[in-house]
Amino acid sequence: MKAKIKQTWANLEKYTDQLQDVRVLGLLTFMVIVVLIAWSGASAIDTNYGLQRQISQFEQQNQVKELANTNLQLQNEYFNSSQYLELAARQNFGLAMPGETELIVPTTVALAHTVNLQNSEQQQSAKTNAKQPSYQRNFQAWINFFLHRPTTVNQTN
Repeated sequence: MKAKIKQTWANLEKYTDQLQDVRVLGLLTFMVIVVLIAWSGASAIDTNYGLQRQISQFEQQNQVKELANTNLQLQNEYFNSSQYLELAARQNFGLAMPGETELIVPTTVALAHTVNLQNSEQQQSAKTNAKQPSYQRNFQAWINFFLHRPTTVNQTN
């Protein structure tokens, strides 16, 4: 045991003697400088990558804003066109072109002769749901929930 301790102590003294050598100290200093340069280079690359990402985001936002501006310019051109003025006069003021006859139908009469498709679809799905076993209706309800579909309410008439 004492021999092993003496051997370890001798190895430790050998290593400490090597640290006092100028060449080893120079090599260690060089290695530390290389690590620091590599670290600063890596941080500079990371910073540049983040800045490049921000630049591309700003460019995309700029393109979206330019498209919105173009869309608004086209809308303004349309609103100034004779086509839009004619449609607006027909809708808002009830005007017609010379030689045309305008028919005014009351809203209640017009709505009385329409079919509400959404309700008929809901009634159709309610009928098919009533024929299904409960486990299929439950499964379909979960599918509708996950796919954000409107739920159908079973109505008894």
